[in-house]
Amino acid sequence: MKRTKHKIALLLLLLACGTAKAQVKLTQDTLATPIVGFSFGTAFASDKPSSENGIHDLYENPLLNYGIEAGYKFKSNWFVMLDGSLTIGGDLRTPELRMPAAYSHDSLPIVIGTNGTDAEATSYYRSLSMRIGGGKIFTLGDRNPNSGIMLSMYGGILQQKTVFMMNKEKAPQLQDDYARIYDHKRRGFTLTESIGYWFMSNKSNFFNLHVTFEITQCWTHSVRDYIIDEVMGLHGPDNTKYFDLLYNIKLCWMFPLKGKTAYDYYFF
Repeated sequence: MKRTKHKIALLLLLLACGTAKAQVKLTQDTLATPIVGFSFGTAFASDKPSSENGIHDLYENPLLNYGIEAGYKFKSNWFVMLDGSLTIGGDLRTPELRMPAAYSHDSLPIVIGTNGTDAEATSYYRSLSMRIGGGKIFTLGDRNPNSGIMLSMYGGILQQKTVFMMNKEKAPQLQDDYARIYDHKRRGFTLTESIGYWFMSNKSNFFNLHVTFEITQCWTHSVRDYIIDEVMGLHGPDNTKYFDLLYNIKLCWMFPLKGKTAYDYYFF
């Protein structure tokens, strides 16, 4: 009789364990964490509907963008972000026509250096920007609730100008105060809308990234008191208000400052 009771008790225990095991639900949790990231992108200035003599008219495409960002991702998959970026590239179009006083008048115009030879001058676009904004990650399934389609919007400040570089020797006509006459330095506000994909690995803190396509509107004005540009017909203040449209494809490598996502166990 005792042996029979023990067998029944053991059978009930096994059934109970089997039932509990069958009703375990494994769910991955969303992660709330500070994030820092480093980005690289390629930008293109549009000729429409940009203002005349905007970025597209002054500089060659494409432009290269490097940035750093820091922010916070919430458990709700909303995020806020602050970023700063440096954009370079895009040679100045027809510099010998815009500032002929800085070039020789030979059949092949050059910038003459201090020793009377070609200074091999280059002139290109450079800008610095600071933005703040945020967005939302829309997950595509339960397997990784920290990844998905991302939509975001940023507002910020942009400063841009032409940079002159003498690759061989000095050329005073394009350096120091003289460079300011020709550098088209402008400053203003930007608004950026973006769509992309945000990926956070379930296994590694070092394989997290987002890829985005951005559209940026720029409203800028000249900050120089005196500008010379023969193509633009400028010999004095530039009072034009400029509007530029930039398209940017960007890859950002992110580093969460908190551990990997956890798994929550639910027993029924």
